[in-house]
Amino acid sequence: MASEKEVKLLDFWLSPFGVRTRIALEEKEVEYEYKEEKNLILGEKSELLLKSNPVHKKIPVLIHHGKPICESLIIVQYIDEVFPSKTPILPSDPYARALSRFWADFVDKKISQYALRIWRLKKGEELDETKKELVENLRMLEAELGEKKYFGGEDFGLADIAFVPFTSWFYSLQAFALLSVEEEFPKLTAWGNRCLERKSVAKSLPEPKKVYELLSARRKELGVE
Repeated sequence: MASEKEVKLLDFWLSPFGVRTRIALEEKEVEYEYKEEKNLILGEKSELLLKSNPVHKKIPVLIHHGKPICESLIIVQYIDEVFPSKTPILPSDPYARALSRFWADFVDKKISQYALRIWRLKKGEELDETKKELVENLRMLEAELGEKKYFGGEDFGLADIAFVPFTSWFYSLQAFALLSVEEEFPKLTAWGNRCLERKSVAKSLPEPKKVYELLSARRKELGVE
């Protein structure tokens, strides 16, 4: 088991990308030092973050033996490779592994950009179009899940870790865009509840109403009504 001095995580509690990293570390039972970027939402970044991720200047950043690893999906796969003793995050079969990476990438390219944009938008055409794109992509994701327990079948893996942090934003999606994931996507909702039964997920996900409260406050500050 890694000691606290070996692993550090630069993160912000609200970030779904940071949540991915925390879930992976919990799945592998890795002890780590958590460093919260407390003022990140205000655009303030620590010197350690700027030094550790000079290219993108964003969280999460995993620091292992003094070496930084950036970008959440890369970090999760790194954790899987470096701490292999626990249940694997990626399957051993090459095709199944490729599928897992594909759907994790789909979440990044087709889900996150729309889900994270909605809270900053006023009612109008741009919000309606963003909601439409998100709904279409959620529909594809639900079709891929089908009747499976997890996206990889019986095994909780990379695609699940990629998407499950966004379940904490479902409450906000309904509040800001009148999008009820529970009503429109019952299979994704049931999957999210199954994921919450895992200790790693329950411990890592922020409370949905807490997410909503912070986003609402930021909307007021930005003049978004």
